[in-house]
Amino acid sequence: MRIISGQYKGKRITAPSKLPVRPTTDMAKEALFNILNNQFFLQDLSVLDLFSGTGNISYEFASRGCSSITAVDGNYDCMKFIKKTSTELGFPITVIKSDVFKYLEHTALTNDIIFADPPYDMDLAQFEKIIELVSQKDLLKENGRLIVEHSKHTDLSHVKNFLEQRRYGSSVFSFFE
Repeated sequence: MRIISGQYKGKRITAPSKLPVRPTTDMAKEALFNILNNQFFLQDLSVLDLFSGTGNISYEFASRGCSSITAVDGNYDCMKFIKKTSTELGFPITVIKSDVFKYLEHTALTNDIIFADPPYDMDLAQFEKIIELVSQKDLLKENGRLIVEHSKHTDLSHVKNFLEQRRYGSSVFSFFE
């Protein structure tokens, strides 16, 4: 994986092969950040990265100057890798090892962007629960966005607060307000 833009543009980051992850492809990530760059001033954003895995999305936000990033994942090795990498690069990423659903149920932290990249084979009801918890707990700031990455076989367009979806290869980003 590589950082697409910002301070560390072009930097390759190699995650240990033992991590149980499927990082967002560079093509999909570049397209996502093109959308975000047209809607937000990234340096001013607070970001919550759920199911953060290797930290791929968190690193991209940090490289582009975002100063408030929280990465949440339940896997100890993933969190250890993100903490090590963000320390080496001087990125302001707060790393939290937690079940994402439990974290969402207990946090009061509001964010401008919440990005969730759960396992593609997760049950549809679990995808819906992420969106529901963010909405119920009012975790988005005014004009904030929840972005859920999922496979082309998952349809979230029926869920409350759905705005749009964008497809890049086998990855789809669904946007919610």
